[in-house]
Amino acid sequence: MDSIRQNRVGRLIQRDLSEMFRGECKEYAGGAMLSVTVVRVSPDLSYARVYVSIFPSSLTGEVLRSLVANNKTIRFLLGRKIGKQMRVVPELRFFADDSLDYIQKIDELLK
Repeated sequence: MDSIRQNRVGRLIQRDLSEMFRGECKEYAGGAMLSVTVVRVSPDLSYARVYVSIFPSSLTGEVLRSLVANNKTIRFLLGRKIGKQMRVVPELRFFADDSLDYIQKIDELLK
């Protein structure tokens, strides 16, 4: 169960990362549409698991590799945005959110 502080920090990171991926970090998406679905923060606020939805899903591996390769740059840019609100910017770990693919698969099975 996440604390209120973890939820607030997660929403803050989610909002700012979404803005960054739309604007200044567009090149890391590799031509795919990228949206941050969930951010889960560890209890000590030192790690953040960022779940990213990627469309089209065929580019998922390529985009995740790009995000992992540019992790330091993304964290630095995030730190410039949220540096006044947080003492330490958490380490980012990127994961693919495949819930849309799962929903589509279930939908096909129900037809």
